[in-house]
Amino acid sequence: MQKKISYVIPCYRSEKTIESVITEIEETMSFLQNYTYEVVLVNDGSPDNTWGKICEIVKNHKEVRGFNFAKNFGQHAALMAGLNNVTGDIIICLDDDGQTPANEATKLIRAIEDGADAVYAKYDNKKHSAFRNFGTAMNEWMTEVMLGKPKKLYVSSYFAVRRFVVDEMIKYKGSYPYVIGLVLRTTKNIVNVDVNHRSREIGTSGYNFAKLLGLWVNGFTAFSIKPLRIATVMGCVFAFIGFIYGIYTIIKRLVLPDIPAGFSALMAAIIFFGGMTMLMLGMAGEYIGRTYISINENPQYVIRDAVSADPEEKNV
Repeated sequence: MQKKISYVIPCYRSEKTIESVITEIEETMSFLQNYTYEVVLVNDGSPDNTWGKICEIVKNHKEVRGFNFAKNFGQHAALMAGLNNVTGDIIICLDDDGQTPANEATKLIRAIEDGADAVYAKYDNKKHSAFRNFGTAMNEWMTEVMLGKPKKLYVSSYFAVRRFVVDEMIKYKGSYPYVIGLVLRTTKNIVNVDVNHRSREIGTSGYNFAKLLGLWVNGFTAFSIKPLRIATVMGCVFAFIGFIYGIYTIIKRLVLPDIPAGFSALMAAIIFFGGMTMLMLGMAGEYIGRTYISINENPQYVIRDAVSADPEEKNV
């Protein structure tokens, strides 16, 4: 019995690149006779004609289905929408710009067939900008500290997982999905494979500083309470420092009564500890706010349109 490979591709400003990615997937799968495949494209509220291009692709490729968000919800929401609509035994997620080479998907498939539950592409030489590479490095650090990612494991947007992993991931109905966290909490049987990374030929990355910051905040608040524990420890440490400094001030005043108290030092201490207090309150508020939004069932995404070459499937 043939196994089925499902490709999930979030699309944003990819009007000029997505067709070449589909072509590369078709060429790759033509050599894998033991597998069938499908491709799920999710348009994440692109301001260009990406959705029109997806509709055009679906008309000419029966294996492709498309979903169109009502607005921009973000890459991880687009991935969740794709994962909720796949039927394959092995699911591969990749980018829409061609930088993650679809013709090397066989490496990911082979790793899954060799026993891994999840496999991430690892790049020896990434072709992203320095800013994007910095964002990736920060994301790696955050997933290690907050989510318990093994230090030697490299995570990227190009990965493959088994069906049971996806079935577990889509049980998450929270308003702030974080795909890496969902994979890490499902299985520890995760490996890397070396894959080439291409330079971007058209356009620029959709991630700016605000989006990367939002991704980091989402990552360490969605699946970990470590920030709150760190805040507690820091509060105890600074309280102890304040206590010791208070004793030092009293002793100094008794021993050297003629030396005036330091106004500048006092103001610096007030500003510092006040800032730390506001930071910790803000962190707690972030958790409370996200809990409130999730309780109100804020959707992960909203699908406005869907298109398929299969006439039996309902297009909405």
